[in-house]
Amino acid sequence: MLFDRRTVIIGAATLAAVRTAESATPNTFEVQMNTPTERVLGIGGLFFRSRDPKKLAQWYELNLGIDHRVWQQDAGKTAFTPFAMDTDYFGSKQQAWMVNFRVRSLDAMVAQLQKSNIEVKVDPEKSPYGRFARLHDPEGNPIELWEQASPA
Repeated sequence: MLFDRRTVIIGAATLAAVRTAESATPNTFEVQMNTPTERVLGIGGLFFRSRDPKKLAQWYELNLGIDHRVWQQDAGKTAFTPFAMDTDYFGSKQQAWMVNFRVRSLDAMVAQLQKSNIEVKVDPEKSPYGRFARLHDPEGNPIELWEQASPA
C-alpha cells in the first residue's frame, strides 16, 4: 500500500525544527503575538454525518470498543495532519477525513475484526512510527489502526 508517509515525516521534522527555534531566546513581542496563551488539550469529540447513526454507533462499539456516548480514551500521541486535496491516502476522493485509532496490539485487533468478517489490510511495511492497518466502517469511512513503535 502506497501512501504519503513522507508528508508525516517531513511534518515531524518541521515541528522539531520549529520547537528548536522556539527554544532560542525570541523577541518578547514575537512571543506575545505568536504564542497562544491557552492551548487545546486534545480532541473532545469526532462528529460526522451518517445515513444510520444508531446502527453505525453500534458497529463502532461492537467492533472497536468505542462507546459513542462518552468514550474514555487512553492518553497518547495524536497526529493532527492536514493533507493535500488530491491525496489518495484516504482512498476515495470523496472522503474528506480519516480517523486513526491507536491500538495496543495490531495483530490482536486485526484478528478480532477478521473474526467478525471485517476486511482489514495490514500494511506490510514497518515504519519508524510503528505498524498500520486499514479498514472501512459499514458506510465506507476510512479507518486506520496504528500500533505505536516500541521505544528503542
